[in-house]
Amino acid sequence: MILSGKEIQRQMDKNIHISPFNESQLNPNSYNLRLFNELLVYENNQLDMKNPNPTSKVIIPEEGLLLEPNKLYLGRTIEHTSTDKYVPMLEGRSSIGRLGLFIHVTAGFGDVGFNGFWTLEIFCVQPIRIYPEVEICQIFYHTIEGDYDLYKSGKYQNNEGIQPSLLYKDFQK
Repeated sequence: MILSGKEIQRQMDKNIHISPFNESQLNPNSYNLRLFNELLVYENNQLDMKNPNPTSKVIIPEEGLLLEPNKLYLGRTIEHTSTDKYVPMLEGRSSIGRLGLFIHVTAGFGDVGFNGFWTLEIFCVQPIRIYPEVEICQIFYHTIEGDYDLYKSGKYQNNEGIQPSLLYKDFQK
């Protein structure tokens, strides 16, 4: 089952933590998250799964930044979230998707126990100007049944900023 917006609010600071929290971002069954003012872009045209891929930082100015099609941008949410009781999921807002802007190309599924900022995989169909602090995506929460272990991966847990792929660490095992 998906939690209602009212239940998300009731669970705040108990089983759900969103910081900062603003009631105006609460929806009937989700909560809007905002875009931080930094992006990362990969420096190389060819990426390698087995090795770290260098990135460069791009700042989104107040007057906006024009994104290029067919280029992957990594961003993050302003809000830090955590929950040890629910499965967090991330979706783009429909108003954003209708502009051809995708905010999580493949990774909208969170793990129970995740604690951190959400890294966004941003891709656009055509050039589009984006702005810092725009409500770009929404988080919603599923209940979980049965016994479970909390997410404890060292790769992405307790992150402080935008995280490029750390898949290469899987090859080092």
